[in-house]
Amino acid sequence: MTTDRGLNRRRFMKKTSQTVMGAAAAWMGLNRTACADRKPLNVILFLVDDLGWTDLGCYGSRYYETPNIDRLASQGMRFTDAYAACTVCSPTRASIISGKYPGRVHITDWIPGHNRPFAPLRVPEFNYQLPLEEITIAEALKPAGYTSASMGKWHLGGDPFYPDKQGFDLNVGGDHRGQPPSYFSPHRIPILKDGPEGEYMPDRLAREANKFIADNRENSFFLYLPFYEVHTPLQAKQELIEYYEKKEKQGSQKNPKYAAMIHSTDEAVGKILAQLDELGLADNTLILFTGDNGGLMPVTGNEPLRAGKGSAYEGGVREPLIVRWPGVVKPGSVCSEPVISVDFYPTIVEAAGAQADPKQTLDGKSLVPLLKNPESTLDRDSIFWHYPHYHPGGAKPYGAIRRRDFKLIEFFEDGKLELYNLKDDIGETNDLAETMPEKTKELHDCLKSWRQEVQAQMPYPNPDYDPERKDQRPGRFIR
Repeated sequence: MTTDRGLNRRRFMKKTSQTVMGAAAAWMGLNRTACADRKPLNVILFLVDDLGWTDLGCYGSRYYETPNIDRLASQGMRFTDAYAACTVCSPTRASIISGKYPGRVHITDWIPGHNRPFAPLRVPEFNYQLPLEEITIAEALKPAGYTSASMGKWHLGGDPFYPDKQGFDLNVGGDHRGQPPSYFSPHRIPILKDGPEGEYMPDRLAREANKFIADNRENSFFLYLPFYEVHTPLQAKQELIEYYEKKEKQGSQKNPKYAAMIHSTDEAVGKILAQLDELGLADNTLILFTGDNGGLMPVTGNEPLRAGKGSAYEGGVREPLIVRWPGVVKPGSVCSEPVISVDFYPTIVEAAGAQADPKQTLDGKSLVPLLKNPESTLDRDSIFWHYPHYHPGGAKPYGAIRRRDFKLIEFFEDGKLELYNLKDDIGETNDLAETMPEKTKELHDCLKSWRQEVQAQMPYPNPDYDPERKDQRPGRFIR
Protein backbone atom coordinates (compact mmCIF):
# COMPACT_ATOMS: atom_id res chain seq x y z
CA MET A 1 0.00 0.00 0.00
CA THR A 2 1.52 3.32 -1.07
CA THR A 3 2.01 5.82 1.77
CA ASP A 4 3.61 9.24 2.15
CA ARG A 5 6.90 7.48 2.89
CA GLY A 6 9.20 8.09 0.00
CA LEU A 7 6.70 10.42 -1.65
CA ASN A 8 9.17 13.27 -2.06
CA ARG A 9 11.67 10.92 -3.70
CA ARG A 10 9.01 9.67 -6.09
CA ARG A 11 7.94 13.21 -6.90
CA PHE A 12 11.55 14.11 -7.67
CA MET A 13 11.98 11.05 -9.90
CA LYS A 14 8.74 11.73 -11.71
CA LYS A 15 9.56 15.43 -12.10
CA THR A 16 12.97 14.56 -13.52
CA SER A 17 11.36 12.11 -15.93
CA GLN A 18 8.81 14.72 -16.98
CA THR A 19 11.57 17.28 -17.58
CA VAL A 20 13.43 14.88 -19.85
CA MET A 21 10.23 13.93 -21.66
CA GLY A 22 9.34 17.62 -21.93
CA ALA A 23 12.62 18.33 -23.70
CA ALA A 24 11.93 15.44 -26.03
CA ALA A 25 8.43 16.78 -26.60
CA ALA A 26 9.84 20.17 -27.58
CA TRP A 27 12.12 18.47 -30.12
CA MET A 28 9.22 16.42 -31.41
CA GLY A 29 7.18 19.60 -31.76
CA LEU A 30 9.88 21.17 -33.94
CA ASN A 31 10.13 17.98 -35.93
CA ARG A 32 6.37 17.94 -36.50
CA THR A 33 6.47 21.55 -37.64
CA ALA A 34 9.11 20.62 -40.16
CA CYS A 35 6.86 17.82 -41.45
CA ALA A 36 4.05 20.00 -42.69
CA ASP A 37 2.37 17.12 -44.47
CA ARG A 38 1.86 15.18 -41.25
CA LYS A 39 -1.27 16.14 -39.33
CA PRO A 40 -1.39 15.24 -35.64
CA LEU A 41 -3.75 12.51 -34.51
CA ASN A 42 -5.79 13.75 -31.59
CA VAL A 43 -7.23 11.26 -29.09
CA ILE A 44 -10.39 11.45 -26.99
CA LEU A 45 -11.31 8.74 -24.49
CA PHE A 46 -14.84 8.97 -23.08
CA LEU A 47 -15.41 6.90 -19.93
CA VAL A 48 -18.94 6.74 -18.49
CA ASP A 49 -19.28 5.73 -14.85
CA ASP A 50 -21.50 2.68 -14.15
CA LEU A 51 -22.61 2.36 -17.78
CA GLY A 52 -24.30 -0.97 -18.41
CA TRP A 53 -23.73 -3.08 -21.52
CA THR A 54 -27.26 -2.46 -22.83
CA ASP A 55 -27.62 1.17 -21.70
CA LEU A 56 -27.23 2.56 -25.23
CA GLY A 57 -29.55 2.44 -28.19
CA CYS A 58 -26.83 0.91 -30.36
CA TYR A 59 -26.45 -1.86 -27.75
CA GLY A 60 -30.13 -2.68 -27.65
CA SER A 61 -31.85 -0.28 -25.24
CA ARG A 62 -35.35 0.72 -26.27
CA TYR A 63 -35.93 3.03 -23.30
CA TYR A 64 -32.77 5.14 -23.05
CA GLU A 65 -32.12 7.51 -25.97
CA THR A 66 -28.53 8.01 -27.12
CA PRO A 67 -28.63 9.37 -30.70
CA ASN A 68 -25.17 10.98 -30.61
CA ILE A 69 -23.43 7.88 -29.27
CA ASP A 70 -25.40 5.71 -31.69
CA ARG A 71 -24.19 7.93 -34.54
CA LEU A 72 -20.63 7.54 -33.26
CA ALA A 73 -21.08 3.76 -33.46
CA SER A 74 -22.40 4.02 -37.02
CA GLN A 75 -19.26 5.97 -37.94
CA GLY A 76 -16.89 3.57 -36.22
CA MET A 77 -16.55 0.09 -34.77
CA ARG A 78 -18.75 -1.45 -32.10
CA PHE A 79 -17.23 -4.19 -29.93
CA THR A 80 -19.59 -6.90 -28.65
CA ASP A 81 -17.18 -8.54 -26.17
CA ALA A 82 -15.42 -5.61 -24.51
CA TYR A 83 -14.68 -5.62 -20.79
CA ALA A 84 -13.75 -3.41 -17.90
CA ALA A 85 -10.80 -4.74 -15.92
CA CYS A 86 -12.87 -4.78 -12.73
CA THR A 87 -16.43 -4.89 -11.50
CA VAL A 88 -15.92 -1.53 -9.71
CA CYS A 89 -14.49 1.80 -10.78
CA SER A 90 -11.04 2.67 -9.38
CA PRO A 91 -9.30 -0.53 -10.55
CA THR A 92 -10.61 -0.09 -14.09
CA ARG A 93 -9.46 3.54 -14.13
CA ALA A 94 -6.03 2.44 -12.94
CA SER A 95 -5.89 -0.15 -15.72
CA ILE A 96 -6.63 2.51 -18.34
CA ILE A 97 -4.14 5.05 -17.03
CA SER A 98 -1.32 2.55 -16.35
CA GLY A 99 -1.94 -0.14 -18.98
CA LYS A 100 -1.68 -2.76 -16.22
CA TYR A 101 -4.13 -5.18 -14.72
CA PRO A 102 -5.50 -4.04 -11.33
CA GLY A 103 -3.93 -7.13 -9.77
CA ARG A 104 -0.48 -6.02 -10.90
CA VAL A 105 -0.80 -2.39 -9.83
CA HIS A 106 -2.57 -3.48 -6.59
CA ILE A 107 -5.58 -1.21 -6.98
CA THR A 108 -8.18 -3.94 -6.70
CA ASP A 109 -11.18 -2.20 -5.12
CA TRP A 110 -12.83 1.17 -5.33
CA ILE A 111 -10.94 3.65 -3.15
CA PRO A 112 -11.02 3.54 -0.12
CA GLY A 113 -12.86 0.23 -0.29
CA HIS A 114 -15.39 -1.67 1.70
CA ASN A 115 -14.92 -3.66 4.88
CA ARG A 116 -16.76 -6.67 6.27
CA PRO A 117 -14.97 -7.31 9.57
CA PHE A 118 -16.71 -10.63 10.29
CA ALA A 119 -16.66 -12.22 6.82
CA PRO A 120 -14.87 -15.54 6.21
CA LEU A 121 -11.96 -13.78 4.50
CA ARG A 122 -9.98 -10.70 5.38
CA VAL A 123 -9.35 -8.64 2.29
CA PRO A 124 -5.74 -7.72 1.47
CA GLU A 125 -4.19 -4.29 1.69
CA PHE A 126 -4.27 -2.42 -1.60
CA ASN A 127 -3.10 0.90 -2.99
CA TYR A 128 -5.34 3.86 -2.20
CA GLN A 129 -3.76 5.81 -5.05
CA LEU A 130 -2.08 5.29 -8.38
CA PRO A 131 1.62 5.18 -7.48
CA LEU A 132 3.70 8.01 -8.90
CA GLU A 133 6.20 5.47 -10.23
CA GLU A 134 3.65 4.35 -12.82
CA ILE A 135 4.25 5.80 -16.29
CA THR A 136 0.79 6.98 -17.16
CA ILE A 137 -0.67 7.17 -20.62
CA ALA A 138 -0.36 10.97 -20.50
CA GLU A 139 3.34 10.65 -19.70
CA ALA A 140 3.86 8.17 -22.52
CA LEU A 141 2.34 10.64 -25.00
CA LYS A 142 4.34 13.66 -23.86
CA PRO A 143 7.53 12.88 -25.83
CA ALA A 144 5.36 12.73 -28.98
CA GLY A 145 4.29 16.33 -28.38
CA TYR A 146 0.89 15.74 -26.82
CA THR A 147 -0.95 18.08 -24.47
CA SER A 148 -3.19 16.07 -22.15
CA ALA A 149 -6.25 16.89 -20.08
CA SER A 150 -8.28 14.88 -17.58
CA MET A 151 -11.82 16.15 -17.06
CA GLY A 152 -14.24 14.62 -14.60
CA LYS A 153 -13.91 11.73 -12.19
CA TRP A 154 -10.36 10.71 -11.22
CA HIS A 155 -10.77 8.57 -8.06
CA LEU A 156 -7.15 7.40 -8.03
CA GLY A 157 -5.87 9.15 -4.92
CA GLY A 158 -5.75 12.48 -3.15
CA ASP A 159 -3.99 15.73 -4.04
CA PRO A 160 -0.42 14.33 -4.32
CA PHE A 161 -1.76 11.83 -6.89
CA TYR A 162 -4.13 14.06 -8.89
CA PRO A 163 -3.96 14.01 -12.72
CA ASP A 164 -1.68 17.05 -12.83
CA LYS A 165 0.86 15.03 -10.80
CA GLN A 166 0.52 12.11 -13.22
CA GLY A 167 1.44 13.74 -16.53
CA PHE A 168 -1.76 15.58 -17.40
CA ASP A 169 -1.34 19.25 -18.23
CA LEU A 170 -4.88 20.12 -17.15
CA ASN A 171 -7.16 18.67 -14.49
CA VAL A 172 -10.80 19.76 -14.42
CA GLY A 173 -12.80 18.43 -11.49
CA GLY A 174 -10.81 15.28 -10.79
CA ASP A 175 -10.05 14.51 -7.15
CA HIS A 176 -10.19 11.65 -4.66
CA ARG A 177 -13.95 11.16 -4.67
CA GLY A 178 -16.01 8.63 -6.58
CA GLN A 179 -19.10 10.78 -7.07
CA PRO A 180 -19.89 14.48 -7.04
CA PRO A 181 -21.65 15.95 -3.98
CA SER A 182 -24.07 17.44 -6.51
CA TYR A 183 -24.48 17.17 -10.26
CA PHE A 184 -25.97 20.66 -10.19
CA SER A 185 -23.92 23.73 -9.36
CA PRO A 186 -22.77 24.44 -6.71
CA HIS A 187 -20.97 21.11 -7.21
CA ARG A 188 -18.91 21.51 -4.02
CA ILE A 189 -15.73 20.10 -5.59
CA PRO A 190 -12.87 22.28 -4.29
CA ILE A 191 -10.79 22.15 -7.47
CA LEU A 192 -13.78 22.84 -9.75
CA LYS A 193 -14.96 26.43 -9.72
CA ASP A 194 -18.74 26.46 -9.51
CA GLY A 195 -20.59 27.61 -12.57
CA PRO A 196 -23.94 29.40 -12.70
CA GLU A 197 -26.58 28.23 -10.23
CA GLY A 198 -28.08 24.97 -11.46
CA GLU A 199 -25.41 24.24 -14.08
CA TYR A 200 -25.48 20.50 -14.83
CA MET A 201 -22.23 18.55 -14.65
CA PRO A 202 -22.28 16.94 -18.14
CA ASP A 203 -22.91 20.35 -19.68
CA ARG A 204 -20.02 21.81 -17.72
CA LEU A 205 -17.61 19.05 -18.74
CA ALA A 206 -18.62 19.42 -22.39
CA ARG A 207 -17.96 23.17 -22.20
CA GLU A 208 -14.56 22.63 -20.58
CA ALA A 209 -13.70 19.94 -23.14
CA ASN A 210 -14.61 22.17 -26.06
CA LYS A 211 -12.49 24.98 -24.69
CA PHE A 212 -9.53 22.61 -24.34
CA ILE A 213 -10.04 21.35 -27.89
CA ALA A 214 -10.26 24.89 -29.29
CA ASP A 215 -7.18 26.01 -27.36
CA ASN A 216 -5.18 23.04 -28.67
CA ARG A 217 -6.55 22.68 -32.19
CA GLU A 218 -3.10 23.39 -33.65
CA ASN A 219 -1.45 20.82 -31.37
CA SER A 220 -1.72 17.11 -30.74
CA PHE A 221 -3.99 16.58 -27.76
CA PHE A 222 -5.19 13.72 -25.59
CA LEU A 223 -8.50 14.34 -23.83
CA TYR A 224 -9.44 11.84 -21.12
CA LEU A 225 -13.05 12.57 -20.21
CA PRO A 226 -14.26 10.27 -17.41
CA PHE A 227 -17.82 11.48 -16.81
CA TYR A 228 -19.06 11.37 -13.21
CA GLU A 229 -22.43 10.22 -14.46
CA VAL A 230 -24.31 7.94 -14.57
CA HIS A 231 -23.17 7.13 -11.03
CA THR A 232 -25.49 7.84 -8.13
CA PRO A 233 -26.81 10.18 -6.75
CA LEU A 234 -29.54 10.09 -9.37
CA GLN A 235 -29.92 13.76 -10.27
CA ALA A 236 -31.13 14.95 -13.65
CA LYS A 237 -32.83 17.80 -15.47
CA GLN A 238 -36.49 17.97 -14.54
CA GLU A 239 -37.75 18.32 -18.12
CA LEU A 240 -35.91 15.14 -19.11
CA ILE A 241 -37.20 13.25 -16.08
CA GLU A 242 -40.75 14.22 -17.08
CA TYR A 243 -40.09 13.13 -20.67
CA TYR A 244 -39.00 9.65 -19.59
CA GLU A 245 -41.79 9.35 -17.02
CA LYS A 246 -44.19 9.47 -19.96
CA LYS A 247 -42.25 6.97 -22.04
CA GLU A 248 -43.08 3.26 -22.01
CA LYS A 249 -40.71 1.34 -19.75
CA GLN A 250 -38.70 -1.58 -21.08
CA GLY A 251 -38.24 -4.40 -18.55
CA SER A 252 -35.76 -3.42 -15.85
CA GLN A 253 -34.75 -0.29 -17.74
CA LYS A 254 -37.44 1.93 -16.31
CA ASN A 255 -35.90 4.60 -14.07
CA PRO A 256 -36.68 8.04 -15.56
CA LYS A 257 -33.93 9.82 -13.56
CA TYR A 258 -31.30 7.38 -14.75
CA ALA A 259 -32.61 7.63 -18.32
CA ALA A 260 -32.39 11.42 -18.10
CA MET A 261 -28.77 11.20 -16.90
CA ILE A 262 -27.86 8.98 -19.85
CA HIS A 263 -29.67 11.42 -22.14
CA SER A 264 -27.61 14.37 -20.85
CA THR A 265 -24.38 12.40 -21.12
CA ASP A 266 -25.23 11.64 -24.73
CA GLU A 267 -25.89 15.34 -25.35
CA ALA A 268 -22.49 16.20 -23.86
CA VAL A 269 -20.80 13.73 -26.21
CA GLY A 270 -22.74 15.26 -29.09
CA LYS A 271 -21.53 18.77 -28.25
CA ILE A 272 -17.91 17.61 -28.29
CA LEU A 273 -18.34 15.74 -31.58
CA ALA A 274 -19.92 18.87 -33.07
CA GLN A 275 -16.92 20.92 -31.92
CA LEU A 276 -14.56 18.54 -33.70
CA ASP A 277 -16.61 18.91 -36.88
CA GLU A 278 -16.74 22.70 -36.61
CA LEU A 279 -12.97 22.98 -36.15
CA GLY A 280 -12.22 20.49 -38.91
CA LEU A 281 -10.59 18.06 -36.49
CA ALA A 282 -12.90 15.05 -36.76
CA ASP A 283 -10.89 13.29 -39.47
CA ASN A 284 -7.71 13.56 -37.38
CA THR A 285 -9.20 12.41 -34.08
CA LEU A 286 -9.31 8.89 -32.65
CA ILE A 287 -12.29 8.47 -30.31
CA LEU A 288 -12.85 5.67 -27.81
CA PHE A 289 -16.09 5.44 -25.82
CA THR A 290 -16.68 2.94 -23.00
CA GLY A 291 -17.60 2.44 -19.32
CA ASP A 292 -15.75 1.50 -16.14
CA ASN A 293 -17.96 -1.35 -14.84
CA GLY A 294 -21.39 -2.85 -15.32
CA GLY A 295 -24.68 -1.10 -14.71
CA LEU A 296 -25.83 -0.73 -11.11
CA MET A 297 -28.86 -2.88 -10.29
CA PRO A 298 -31.72 -2.25 -9.74
CA VAL A 299 -31.18 1.29 -11.06
CA THR A 300 -30.78 -0.23 -14.52
CA GLY A 301 -30.92 -3.69 -16.04
CA ASN A 302 -28.20 -5.56 -17.91
CA GLU A 303 -30.24 -8.34 -19.53
CA PRO A 304 -29.40 -10.71 -21.11
CA LEU A 305 -26.28 -10.54 -18.94
CA ARG A 306 -26.32 -11.94 -15.41
CA ALA A 307 -26.21 -9.51 -12.45
CA GLY A 308 -24.51 -6.10 -12.53
CA LYS A 309 -21.96 -3.82 -10.91
CA GLY A 310 -20.11 -5.47 -8.05
CA SER A 311 -20.65 -8.96 -9.46
CA ALA A 312 -18.36 -11.68 -10.80
CA TYR A 313 -20.69 -12.26 -13.73
CA GLU A 314 -20.89 -10.64 -17.16
CA GLY A 315 -23.26 -7.90 -16.03
CA GLY A 316 -20.52 -6.61 -13.74
CA VAL A 317 -17.75 -6.29 -16.31
CA ARG A 318 -18.97 -6.40 -19.92
CA GLU A 319 -19.09 -2.91 -21.42
CA PRO A 320 -19.99 -1.02 -24.55
CA LEU A 321 -16.91 -0.06 -26.55
CA ILE A 322 -17.06 2.16 -29.62
CA VAL A 323 -14.00 3.29 -31.56
CA ARG A 324 -14.05 5.86 -34.36
CA TRP A 325 -10.89 6.43 -36.38
CA PRO A 326 -11.64 7.96 -39.78
CA GLY A 327 -9.65 6.42 -42.59
CA VAL A 328 -8.77 3.34 -40.52
CA VAL A 329 -11.98 1.98 -38.99
CA LYS A 330 -14.72 0.95 -41.40
CA PRO A 331 -17.95 2.79 -40.48
CA GLY A 332 -20.59 0.54 -38.96
CA SER A 333 -18.21 -2.37 -38.41
CA VAL A 334 -18.57 -4.84 -35.54
CA CYS A 335 -15.85 -6.81 -33.75
CA SER A 336 -16.44 -9.80 -31.47
CA GLU A 337 -12.84 -10.34 -30.31
CA PRO A 338 -12.64 -10.21 -26.47
CA VAL A 339 -10.87 -7.00 -25.42
CA ILE A 340 -10.35 -5.33 -22.04
CA SER A 341 -9.56 -1.89 -20.67
CA VAL A 342 -5.80 -2.57 -20.28
CA ASP A 343 -5.76 -2.58 -24.09
CA PHE A 344 -6.51 1.14 -24.43
CA TYR A 345 -3.04 2.28 -23.36
CA PRO A 346 -1.05 0.37 -26.04
CA THR A 347 -3.75 1.15 -28.62
CA ILE A 348 -3.54 4.90 -28.08
CA VAL A 349 0.26 4.89 -27.89
CA GLU A 350 0.54 3.02 -31.19
CA ALA A 351 -2.08 5.12 -32.96
CA ALA A 352 -0.38 8.31 -31.79
CA GLY A 353 3.00 7.17 -33.07
CA ALA A 354 4.42 7.33 -29.55
CA GLN A 355 6.59 4.80 -27.74
CA ALA A 356 6.00 3.11 -24.39
CA ASP A 357 8.95 3.05 -22.03
CA PRO A 358 10.79 -0.23 -22.77
CA LYS A 359 11.23 -0.81 -19.01
CA GLN A 360 7.51 -0.59 -18.46
CA THR A 361 5.25 -3.62 -18.21
CA LEU A 362 2.07 -3.35 -20.24
CA ASP A 363 -0.55 -6.05 -19.84
CA GLY A 364 -2.74 -4.95 -22.72
CA LYS A 365 -2.58 -5.54 -26.45
CA SER A 366 -2.96 -2.85 -29.07
CA LEU A 367 -6.37 -2.98 -30.75
CA VAL A 368 -5.01 -1.41 -33.94
CA PRO A 369 -5.04 -4.76 -35.84
CA LEU A 370 -8.73 -5.18 -34.95
CA LEU A 371 -9.52 -1.60 -35.92
CA LYS A 372 -8.04 -2.28 -39.34
CA ASN A 373 -9.71 -5.69 -39.64
CA PRO A 374 -12.49 -6.66 -37.21
CA GLU A 375 -12.23 -10.30 -38.29
CA SER A 376 -8.64 -10.59 -37.02
CA THR A 377 -7.63 -11.81 -33.56
CA LEU A 378 -5.16 -10.58 -30.97
CA ASP A 379 -1.98 -12.42 -30.05
CA ARG A 380 -3.28 -13.78 -26.75
CA ASP A 381 -5.67 -16.46 -25.61
CA SER A 382 -6.91 -15.16 -22.24
CA ILE A 383 -7.98 -12.10 -20.28
CA PHE A 384 -8.24 -11.94 -16.48
CA TRP A 385 -9.97 -10.40 -13.48
CA HIS A 386 -8.90 -10.25 -9.84
CA TYR A 387 -11.25 -8.93 -7.16
CA PRO A 388 -10.18 -10.12 -3.66
CA HIS A 389 -12.90 -8.03 -1.97
CA TYR A 390 -16.55 -7.94 -0.94
CA HIS A 391 -19.09 -5.62 -2.53
CA PRO A 392 -22.73 -4.74 -1.81
CA GLY A 393 -23.51 -5.60 -5.44
CA GLY A 394 -23.05 -9.26 -4.56
CA ALA A 395 -19.42 -9.98 -5.30
CA LYS A 396 -17.44 -12.07 -2.88
CA PRO A 397 -13.68 -12.36 -3.36
CA TYR A 398 -13.07 -13.98 -6.74
CA GLY A 399 -10.83 -14.33 -9.75
CA ALA A 400 -11.85 -15.04 -13.32
CA ILE A 401 -10.43 -15.86 -16.72
CA ARG A 402 -11.96 -15.74 -20.18
CA ARG A 403 -10.32 -17.89 -22.84
CA ARG A 404 -12.14 -17.53 -26.14
CA ASP A 405 -15.71 -18.81 -25.59
CA PHE A 406 -15.12 -20.09 -22.05
CA LYS A 407 -15.12 -18.17 -18.79
CA LEU A 408 -14.09 -19.63 -15.44
CA ILE A 409 -14.79 -18.00 -12.07
CA GLU A 410 -13.01 -19.00 -8.87
CA PHE A 411 -14.61 -17.93 -5.59
CA PHE A 412 -11.96 -17.57 -2.90
CA GLU A 413 -14.15 -18.20 0.17
CA ASP A 414 -14.71 -21.88 -0.58
CA GLY A 415 -12.69 -22.48 -3.75
CA LYS A 416 -15.81 -23.12 -5.81
CA LEU A 417 -15.26 -23.07 -9.59
CA GLU A 418 -17.88 -22.17 -12.20
CA LEU A 419 -17.40 -22.60 -15.95
CA TYR A 420 -19.56 -21.06 -18.68
CA ASN A 421 -19.59 -21.14 -22.46
CA LEU A 422 -20.41 -17.52 -23.24
CA LYS A 423 -21.00 -18.18 -26.92
CA ASP A 424 -23.87 -20.54 -26.11
CA ASP A 425 -24.84 -19.11 -22.71
CA ILE A 426 -24.27 -15.36 -22.45
CA GLY A 427 -26.50 -15.25 -19.35
CA GLU A 428 -24.25 -17.71 -17.45
CA THR A 429 -27.10 -20.01 -16.49
CA ASN A 430 -25.47 -23.38 -17.20
CA ASP A 431 -22.43 -24.16 -15.04
CA LEU A 432 -20.21 -26.64 -16.92
CA ALA A 433 -17.52 -27.12 -14.26
CA GLU A 434 -18.58 -30.67 -13.36
CA THR A 435 -19.33 -31.82 -16.90
CA MET A 436 -16.09 -30.38 -18.36
CA PRO A 437 -13.46 -31.09 -15.68
CA GLU A 438 -10.50 -30.95 -18.09
CA LYS A 439 -11.44 -27.49 -19.40
CA THR A 440 -12.10 -26.36 -15.85
CA LYS A 441 -8.64 -27.49 -14.72
CA GLU A 442 -6.96 -25.96 -17.78
CA LEU A 443 -8.45 -22.53 -17.12
CA HIS A 444 -7.97 -22.73 -13.36
CA ASP A 445 -4.29 -23.60 -13.76
CA CYS A 446 -3.86 -20.67 -16.13
CA LEU A 447 -5.63 -18.30 -13.74
CA LYS A 448 -3.43 -19.36 -10.82
CA SER A 449 -0.31 -19.00 -12.94
CA TRP A 450 -1.35 -15.49 -14.03
CA ARG A 451 -1.95 -14.42 -10.42
CA GLN A 452 1.54 -15.58 -9.57
CA GLU A 453 3.02 -13.72 -12.53
CA VAL A 454 1.43 -10.36 -11.65
CA GLN A 455 1.93 -10.92 -7.89
CA ALA A 456 -1.73 -10.34 -7.19
CA GLN A 457 -2.51 -9.91 -3.51
CA MET A 458 -4.86 -12.49 -2.03
CA PRO A 459 -7.40 -12.49 0.80
CA TYR A 460 -6.72 -14.74 3.77
CA PRO A 461 -8.72 -16.44 6.55
CA ASN A 462 -10.28 -13.93 8.92
CA PRO A 463 -9.50 -14.64 12.60
CA ASP A 464 -12.61 -12.63 13.53
CA TYR A 465 -14.95 -14.61 11.30
CA ASP A 466 -18.43 -14.82 12.77
CA PRO A 467 -21.08 -16.75 10.78
CA GLU A 468 -23.85 -14.80 12.50
CA ARG A 469 -22.38 -11.42 11.51
CA LYS A 470 -20.52 -12.27 8.30
CA ASP A 471 -22.55 -9.83 6.16
CA GLN A 472 -22.34 -6.89 8.56
CA ARG A 473 -20.39 -3.85 7.46
CA PRO A 474 -19.49 -0.66 9.33
CA GLY A 475 -21.12 1.63 6.78
CA ARG A 476 -23.22 1.65 3.66
CA PHE A 477 -21.12 2.12 0.57
CA ILE A 478 -22.21 1.78 -3.04
CA ARG A 479 -19.32 2.63 -5.33
